[in-house]
Amino acid sequence: MAQTPRKNVFGLSWLIAGYLFLYIPIFTLIVFSFNDSKMVTLWGGFTFKWYAEILRDREIIEGFLLSLKVAFFTACASVALGTLAAFTMVRYQRFKGKTLFSGMINAPLVMPEVIIGLSLLLMLVSFQRSFGFPDRGMLTIWLGHSLLGMAYAAVAIQARLLELPKSLEEAAMDLGCRPWQVFYLVTLPMISQSLISAWLLTFTISLDDVVLSAFLSGPGSTTLPIVIFSRAKLGLSPTVNAVASIMIFVVALGVVLGSIWLARAEKKRAREQALAYQQGTELQA
Repeated sequence: MAQTPRKNVFGLSWLIAGYLFLYIPIFTLIVFSFNDSKMVTLWGGFTFKWYAEILRDREIIEGFLLSLKVAFFTACASVALGTLAAFTMVRYQRFKGKTLFSGMINAPLVMPEVIIGLSLLLMLVSFQRSFGFPDRGMLTIWLGHSLLGMAYAAVAIQARLLELPKSLEEAAMDLGCRPWQVFYLVTLPMISQSLISAWLLTFTISLDDVVLSAFLSGPGSTTLPIVIFSRAKLGLSPTVNAVASIMIFVVALGVVLGSIWLARAEKKRAREQALAYQQGTELQA
């Protein structure tokens, strides 16, 4: 028992060290985005001029808007396809080709993005030569990001579906609901939190993806991470720090708002369950 406090202190120290290792570079980047000096490693005073420079940088603004569009549509498509895939894997235990289907869903999780991007590029180039469509741009980037995001969304939603009791869906069917009504009225509301989590996860993955975007982008369709990466190769500048800080703020804001919504939804569901249990107890009495 005497060693327990030491173990707690040791574990807490490693936890704090891990968080510092992860977040000190991000905090440093945000601080130096307000640096008045063009030398990013030399503090020259506090200023907002680099954020004002962003407003006059057309390439950054267009890249940022394109990244937001692609991330939004990617998150929506990933959640829709991931929900269908997860529901199929959980509710239909046996069907022909299930092993292949499961492997195809999980393959993007373990396959290097370079391989995914190269294979998609070769396929899209072949389609473009044969049918004249699609040209590399926002559509091709969205297709690549959706392929990767669907795998992450399916895993998150599948974990929630495995926790749901089938008795609720069976009771709804006994009361006369059709299968699509059970899915829409019973299953979807109960997995809504995992849908929001999967949406935020895939939105973030798409927003900061570099590898797939580099393979699938074309002239006039450069996402913000590609712009930052290309400029960083020529030398760091406070403008890049300011852009990165804005991306951090956007992602952090989305995570905070999503967390608040999930917490309120969980409390609401807990109150409804408690009320339903209380009413059931009173009826039995």
